[in-house]
Amino acid sequence: MTTAVAVSGGMDSLLALALMKERGHDVLALHGRFLPGGGGKDAAAGLNAACARLDVPFHVVDLRPQFEREVVAPFADAYRRGLTPNPCAVCNPRMKFGALFDAARALGAESLATGHYAQLVVTRDGPLLARGADPAKDQSYFLSLVGVGALRRACFPLGALFKRDVPARLAGFGLTPSLPGESQEICFVPGDDYQAFLARRGSMPGGGPILLEDDSVIGRHRGLWRHTQGQRRGLGIAWTEPLYVLHKRLADNALIVGPKTSLLVSGCVAGRVNLMTDPAGWPEEVMVQTRYRQRPRPARFAFRGDHLVIRFREPHERPAPGQVAAVYDQQGAVLGGGVIERSLERDGE
Repeated sequence: MTTAVAVSGGMDSLLALALMKERGHDVLALHGRFLPGGGGKDAAAGLNAACARLDVPFHVVDLRPQFEREVVAPFADAYRRGLTPNPCAVCNPRMKFGALFDAARALGAESLATGHYAQLVVTRDGPLLARGADPAKDQSYFLSLVGVGALRRACFPLGALFKRDVPARLAGFGLTPSLPGESQEICFVPGDDYQAFLARRGSMPGGGPILLEDDSVIGRHRGLWRHTQGQRRGLGIAWTEPLYVLHKRLADNALIVGPKTSLLVSGCVAGRVNLMTDPAGWPEEVMVQTRYRQRPRPARFAFRGDHLVIRFREPHERPAPGQVAAVYDQQGAVLGGGVIERSLERDGE
């Protein structure tokens, strides 16, 4: 069976390729060009040399139109609609395990390996996505929207490794990444400045009032898309106590702010739910993570139609609509994930 290894030019994916080759797999390297411009040609040249050293076939596929359509345009549109999107979580199902995997199959590969820090654990029902061994680099959260069918044909060679060991392991193969630095948080946003990126794209909504919870006007914002739930800095308001973003009310283009105590909610509702296992087998209490850099919190769950309703054991800082709610069991296996649509207030819904 041939496995395609997705290689970006960075050290993680290059080590994934070397490890798959070392373990005796029949592999090919596949580099997807996602970003506009010619920078990807430099990465491809370095990858070509590395693949020659490993005696691995190397292929490049141009997926820039698909990336713009499936990731970048929805990213901008989500901000226009008052959301805080997670483009990496969208890219994994639509691009890496979508368009790129399709290209891999066209080349004769039956599975896809990536440099993600995540693991697959064997269960009676097949492989189940789980956290990577390195808690500082675990990327299972970003993979929680990938369909279980694709994950059953996936491989994560770095899942049991720690990031600190990667440079030495790579050097042991005599390999140098063509993109030696760490990748940006959002690969298509220069300098991680999403506001400048969105402003250049144009058509972003204008300013409006900043209101307290009682609708008192206390200032002006320059666009709801410049803010996210839980934000404290950058509001430009002098007040008797620190204020945080609570809501973005599109109906009147208003930014609702309040004290830290008002940030706490009892739960949230997620749509576009991706189930890894049958919820009938989920434990009564699950662990839920609503941001990447966040400790998962215990919660109970219920399904309302095709929506997942999550109620935290303790009050929780309100999640941002557009982010992902990843559901885990106590051992760190991913049970499912969904896109957060709204919070459940402590005094009701």
